[in-house]
Amino acid sequence: MLKNAMSHLLGTRRLREPGAPARAGRIQLPLPTTLSASLGCDAVGVPARYGFRLMSHLPRTGCVFADAERWWWIVPSGSDLELDWPEQAFYARGAYVPAVRPRLIHQPDSRTPYTPPIPLFLMVCQVTGVTPSWTRTGGQHVVPAP
Repeated sequence: MLKNAMSHLLGTRRLREPGAPARAGRIQLPLPTTLSASLGCDAVGVPARYGFRLMSHLPRTGCVFADAERWWWIVPSGSDLELDWPEQAFYARGAYVPAVRPRLIHQPDSRTPYTPPIPLFLMVCQVTGVTPSWTRTGGQHVVPAP
């Protein structure tokens, strides 16, 4: 799995389709057309130094993109509701990310592009040393790093 991820990371891929709109210095991560994203797509970015550890410990991994700074996991839209993502994580609605040439490094065997958000949230909290926290009011919140 890690060898496959590295070969994809070092390979070249198109960033987005011609004519696709960008949002204020951000690009939208392009999902493979063979996958069904019926729940919409958001992305969770973590520093690249945590990438291999997260990927190897998650029970199921969907599409993962990476550049030199961050690895991006595709999650269903609204996966930020009632979750206090650690401040080292970056939650990007619509999978519009502030990335430089992200490449698809992992594509799932199934037809869905998603990484389950709760296991991802718990693993991100673990690798960043933050106690998992849920909010009662919903919305996007950030938990400070220790």
